[in-house]
Amino acid sequence: MKKKSNPGRAGHLEKIDQTVLWHPFTQMKAYARIEPLIVEEGKGSYLKDIHGRWYLDGISSLWVCVHGHRKKEIDQAMIEQIRKISHSTLLGLTHTPAIELAEELVKIVPRGLGKVFYSDNGSTAVEVALKMAFQFWQQSSRRNKKTKFISLKNGYHGDTLGSVSVGGIDLFHGIYKPFLFSTFQVESPYCYRCPLAQTYPRCGFGCLDLLEGEMKRHGSEVAALILEPIVQGAGGMIVFPKGYLREARFLCTKYHILMIADEVATGFGRTGKMFACEHEKVSPDLMALSKGITGGYLPLAATLTTDEIYQAFLGEVQDLRTFYHGHSYTGNPVACRAALANLRIFKSEGVLKKLSPKIRVLSEELKKFYDLSAVGDVRQKGFMVGIELVAERKTKTPFLEEERIGQKVVLEARKRGVIVRPLGDVIVLMPPLSIQEEELRKLTRVVYDSIEAAVS
Repeated sequence: MKKKSNPGRAGHLEKIDQTVLWHPFTQMKAYARIEPLIVEEGKGSYLKDIHGRWYLDGISSLWVCVHGHRKKEIDQAMIEQIRKISHSTLLGLTHTPAIELAEELVKIVPRGLGKVFYSDNGSTAVEVALKMAFQFWQQSSRRNKKTKFISLKNGYHGDTLGSVSVGGIDLFHGIYKPFLFSTFQVESPYCYRCPLAQTYPRCGFGCLDLLEGEMKRHGSEVAALILEPIVQGAGGMIVFPKGYLREARFLCTKYHILMIADEVATGFGRTGKMFACEHEKVSPDLMALSKGITGGYLPLAATLTTDEIYQAFLGEVQDLRTFYHGHSYTGNPVACRAALANLRIFKSEGVLKKLSPKIRVLSEELKKFYDLSAVGDVRQKGFMVGIELVAERKTKTPFLEEERIGQKVVLEARKRGVIVRPLGDVIVLMPPLSIQEEELRKLTRVVYDSIEAAVS
């Protein structure tokens, strides 16, 4: 999409956007070459720009919008809270929305997770989990040498330095290595490009053999395994083979290693269940939540853990067992009230039950993508989809990075009234759970046409 002259208010906003505002995960030199899409309004599954053009939101405004834009129940809950108080600290005080939300969260998460610690976003939820796991073992005298972590390649857990340390995407994390603590990193079950394919041609879980090998060698040093359950999001929508998560949980128990489930992207219905761990009936020791927790309205995160871990932090003040971590806006009342409204909508509207037929429609639509020679793999779990584009399907040869095929697809889709975002040359689809079936078909049809146009 070529940049064009645009006088008046729109032109002023576009100029400021490209000369003052620094966008995340964006090469600003390339960004300055195209006309920016400036969103001004949202409704349902759609966004409207400053020119009055409407776009189908195919990525839930970066995986956070659960029930669509301008959901009246969440709007009203926030307004009512603002009329009372917009913020009060949790340091030494407490407030009603934080208490009520904690009560509701422990009812719906996997069994055993009974303590809730609030923070602001997915990165901080993970950071909290890492620090809790580390400190837990330091305060458990029997195994206080457990100071390291096992993580998976292609994993993504956020952008703070602790969460980057356990990330596994060199493009995002490599430059920061001098700042980071080292981890034991093992292959993820990226079946499409599995380096173990020749040894395990029918998926004999060679990736689990590698994981157990690390645990055998280093179990006495390892505090926790951290992973994204079932789907690695930013790594390319990599869907784990059935049973992988359950076996990983078994290995953690066997080798006395805590499991941290990063459900930031997978939580709140994205995989078809409220939390991805439910697919294999797994209960982690710590769980990080954010993104969809407020229905896509406000920043909020929670780290949940077991009573056993919580007990290790109890003592007299002089014992120095306190968890010294917190944020100014931890457990913000308006955000907590939005989250409570979000959870009520899941119940009152039967969101997960209504999602099942839409997942089936999406699955049927995605089968058509293999008609395109540039599509190497289509990965789906619920409403999390990754369409991997390749220059040659048989050899799985990727496109050259400078071709920017993924970005070309995004711009083609934008011309057709749909917003999607790539992870390299993997096109991500993650629409609001409230999207209608005809809108789903529009989304897949436009992305199909956009891939065809981009690679022709």
